[in-house]
Amino acid sequence: MIQIRQLQKAYMTGATPLPVLRGVDLHIRPGEAVAIMGSSGSGKSTLLNIIGLLDSHDSGEYHLDGQEVRALSESAAARMRNRLLGFVFQSFHLLADRDAVENVALPLFYRGIARKERNTRAVAALQQVGLGDRLDHLPNQLSGGQKQRVAIARALIGEPRVLLADEPTGALDTTTSDEIMDLLLGLNADGLTLVVVTHEAEVAERCQRTIVLRDGQVVSRGAPVDASAP
Repeated sequence: MIQIRQLQKAYMTGATPLPVLRGVDLHIRPGEAVAIMGSSGSGKSTLLNIIGLLDSHDSGEYHLDGQEVRALSESAAARMRNRLLGFVFQSFHLLADRDAVENVALPLFYRGIARKERNTRAVAALQQVGLGDRLDHLPNQLSGGQKQRVAIARALIGEPRVLLADEPTGALDTTTSDEIMDLLLGLNADGLTLVVVTHEAEVAERCQRTIVLRDGQVVSRGAPVDASAP
């Protein structure tokens, strides 16, 4: 599903390039649950952004679902992102003046899907994450865990094959974090490929394997898991 070879990425600080990723190799199979860990500045969020087609790399290869993404135009990359990827963030990124259904339905609005259909699909997604009784609640009427469930439902509404989660439990207490990981790993058990950036060892330990970055390089990766194996 995700194949990365010798990925390099640097940002310019004035006239000086600042290397962030230094020859990263990575292979994530369909249906895996993989955690990416590393200290601040290790490159883990930059790597996730590149995997999510939100940022570009300078050199190396990145194949997503068999497609070399560097060859894609901006519009083709956006179509691939919408078709294959869902995103969950630590800060939820919910619209404060929209209820749960409207927040979840928003991606379908940008795809030009009719209001009735997108609302029907949003209700189904919220029921899937256990929020069937919070459909008309605004974000300020929801707990942190409920907000993250809304964000997960929004990520699922486009029926992605890969879910990318950037510190999805970082703003939550321990009990709520466990509940969110239960939900994410339940989705993974149903076949969704899961990639979680986290600084929490307890979260990483629940994934099938952990990739550790240090100074832009992979220092530990674990063996790839063949999700199709018995």
